[in-house]
Amino acid sequence: MANSQLRVIGAGVGRTGTNSLKLALERLTGGRCYHMVETFDRPADTPVWRAALHGDPPDWLTFLGEYHAVVDWPACAFWRQLAAANPDAVVLLSMRQSAEQWWASAQPTIFTQISTPPPPDDAEWVARRAMVLEMLATTFTPDWSDRDMAIAAYRRHIAEVRAEVEPNRLVEWHPGDGWQSLCRALGVPEPSEPFPHTNTTREFRASAGLESAPDG
Repeated sequence: MANSQLRVIGAGVGRTGTNSLKLALERLTGGRCYHMVETFDRPADTPVWRAALHGDPPDWLTFLGEYHAVVDWPACAFWRQLAAANPDAVVLLSMRQSAEQWWASAQPTIFTQISTPPPPDDAEWVARRAMVLEMLATTFTPDWSDRDMAIAAYRRHIAEVRAEVEPNRLVEWHPGDGWQSLCRALGVPEPSEPFPHTNTTREFRASAGLESAPDG
């Protein structure tokens, strides 16, 4: 496994355009970007993330050595550790225009999905769901299914990132911002193609086998 430093550390939580950012950052860095979807093809990662929750982190440079960037959960739950291990990386704080808008996207997608017990014979999904539930309870809020408590945790997370990351290292980004701020931070030219826009609420629910919902 490669042993290298990340160029971008995504500190934004899930449902802040992280799937689109994964594709965009892979385009800009020329390398892979770690996102929750990576755990689907790398089930051995799940116990590593869970061990990190218990204070036994991996060697981050080795564990994520194949990647140039990270976004989404579970990586964003460890943004402090990853920022320390990768001192030259940009810290990317993705967020919705409002906390209420974020909740309207997160509740019918990721929170609904993990609220549903998986088939007991799907060992990988059982393990991944257990890791996600513990991660949310310990690094976000144990009351993640409660609207007001989740919104408060979301706002607290943003405030902590802003307070702790040096301004010249922090890049704030909203879905719809496009390439400009990312390219400026990475010192690369803007691509000519449109910024990717993927994994809308409707697309997420369709891929997860959930009932249809308004797009967003």
